[in-house]
Amino acid sequence: MMKSSIRIQAPRCARVAAASLILSASLIGTGALAQAREGDAKAILKSMSDYVSSQKTIGLTFDSDIEVITPKIEKIQFTNSGEVLLSRPDKLRAHRKGGYAEVALFFDGKTASVYGKGINAYAQFDGPGTVDQLIEALRAGHGVALPGADLLLSNSYAVLVDGVLEAKHIGRGVVDGVECEHLAFRNLDTDWQLWVEVGERPIPRKLVITSKTVNSAPQYTLRVKSWKTGIEPAAGAFTFAPPA
Repeated sequence: MMKSSIRIQAPRCARVAAASLILSASLIGTGALAQAREGDAKAILKSMSDYVSSQKTIGLTFDSDIEVITPKIEKIQFTNSGEVLLSRPDKLRAHRKGGYAEVALFFDGKTASVYGKGINAYAQFDGPGTVDQLIEALRAGHGVALPGADLLLSNSYAVLVDGVLEAKHIGRGVVDGVECEHLAFRNLDTDWQLWVEVGERPIPRKLVITSKTVNSAPQYTLRVKSWKTGIEPAAGAFTFAPPA
């Protein structure tokens, strides 16, 4: 019985080992190819940036996930959904709703308004001239991270590649049924991945940012669900009207 058992088990182990070697070899080959295609990654990123920045109006919906690490080293993920309406160069409306907060941002080219529905309160300040400048002001002066906003900047390529130490074109993937080019970038403090739609409109479909300097490397994920251009915003679409 022992000999019979050995004869049956040995080929299975051999097959597993062979499969492991093949998988390892394919991964090594993929890694070597990805490193060799750094120029492809930046070229695809540039095409996305050029296309997005050429659109005067953009309306999109999204889902996002953000992970936090508790003092007991437990990773908890919070999920949100939202929408954005952008009219270049100086108008923006964004709305994000989650289980614990619902926040809206309005910018009409002069005044920026941030409204928290749950607490029925809002804050306003005189905004700078453009949406690009507004995003910079929110980050630098008001501590608002806006991790996915870089994708909508008029100079997004220059901002995104700033600080990039390594770029890879991983290959192709599918996001919500849409074929995409999968890109991976490494910065000093973060790793980030981007999926760009294949075809005539190279729009961002998914973004993942990994914080390497935080214990357990939490991630932020953004998935673009719908994307429309050439929109004619309604009158007052970017003006905030405070509720009672």
